[in-house]
Amino acid sequence: MKKRLFYPMLIVIFVLAVGFSPKTAGASEIKNSGIVSTVLDDQTGMAVTIYNVNLALVKDQRQIKLPIGTGELRFMDVASRIMPPSVRIRSLVDPASLQILEQNYEYDLLNPQKLLDKYVGREVKLYYKNPYTEREEIVPATLLSNNGGPIFKIGDEITFGHPGRIIFPQLPENLISKPTLVWLVENSLSKPQKVETSYLTQEINWRADYVVILNERDDRADLSGWVTIDNKSGVEYRKAKLKLVAGDIHRVKDEREYKDKMLRAAVAEAAAKPQFQQEEFFEYHIYTLQRPATIKQNQTKQITLVTADRVPVKKELRFYGAQYYYRSLHGQMISNQKVGVFVEIKNRKENNLGIPLPKGTIRAYKHDSEGSLQFVGEDSIDHTPKDETVKIKLGEAFDVVGSRKQTDWKKIAYDTYEAAFEISLRNHKKENVAVHVIEPIPGDWKILSSSHDYNKTDASTAEFDIKVPKDKETKLIYRVRMRF
Repeated sequence: MKKRLFYPMLIVIFVLAVGFSPKTAGASEIKNSGIVSTVLDDQTGMAVTIYNVNLALVKDQRQIKLPIGTGELRFMDVASRIMPPSVRIRSLVDPASLQILEQNYEYDLLNPQKLLDKYVGREVKLYYKNPYTEREEIVPATLLSNNGGPIFKIGDEITFGHPGRIIFPQLPENLISKPTLVWLVENSLSKPQKVETSYLTQEINWRADYVVILNERDDRADLSGWVTIDNKSGVEYRKAKLKLVAGDIHRVKDEREYKDKMLRAAVAEAAAKPQFQQEEFFEYHIYTLQRPATIKQNQTKQITLVTADRVPVKKELRFYGAQYYYRSLHGQMISNQKVGVFVEIKNRKENNLGIPLPKGTIRAYKHDSEGSLQFVGEDSIDHTPKDETVKIKLGEAFDVVGSRKQTDWKKIAYDTYEAAFEISLRNHKKENVAVHVIEPIPGDWKILSSSHDYNKTDASTAEFDIKVPKDKETKLIYRVRMRF
């Protein structure tokens, strides 16, 4: 017998497990045929690491009594969305004592169609109630075919569409009732084996959902973050050690497109204590829940990730231009152009934050004059390291509008042009506002004149801060020369 553990190519059997009685369904069972079945009740440990790309790494530990020699191990209660090439099993007691000789992969899952297919050419019984005599009858029949519907031979006659309910004498041996991994193993350990099976599975995902509650002046906010886990992998994870990995992990795409389930988090009226410990991991971040958690199949679970009170925020009104304004004459007025409403949060320790924030959806709320909390907008954010800024667009301003017109445009040389613009900003609110105007100017440019100061924030952007008094209009007028 070889002393080192050999793992052949990892292929998985998805089969449905039968052949054990209800009395033995709660523990591993050794059959006369040398087949050992292990179920969820044999589990001694469970760890799940969920990635925010609709993927999870499952580590399932179980105590199993294996006979010495070669036999078949059926590992039941695994995820039905398992990725076959990722499966690995090892002994935690003595790795050299358990060798994997063979793994196979089949799709013979128990369902009515497969059951009928397996009984083609065999005898079944048809149970029905005779409409004339009102007597219940059982008729023996041979199933001849199941293409498009069962065809039976009853006595010397052939029929289809029989109204009777089909009764099968037993379940075929090659159909079992639970998602199962099957290995041909060679075991040399006389005492019970403690094994760990690890695999990747799809259809389990997590995302971050954040709630921001703005104060009356819009200069501070209470922030709470939630982890939303959506499990559709086909199995329950009991009392699992839960880890979440945040980062842009590269994967090889197959014919499936993995779609994140965008789930909304409920508004948190009271802050909860963070339950995750965060650490750097490779080029990502990993968040470990400090307690076991059970994740049920078809369950959406939310766990508090972060809470922070009185976080400084900056509210800003922004008015954007477009590059095509500068390449030709657009003298007509562009009326009632939208002014965007943005909020910025600096992810710093002095602002009661300073932790890596996973990507997700952030939703903002504010109390109205009656003290009732109202929704004011949402946006998605990317992974945000500490000391970086989170920028959120909440919507468009109702009472602050803008318009622009091009007052001049001329060609100075074959590659040089001049253009002049007038931007009108009108404030219908009860208080003064400031509007941040962002103009994306193409080419090699220089502003020749301007009614307001500006900053050249990069090679193609001029930005203006314009104060607009309440119930007033302010005009920004400037001329720019461009070469391109």
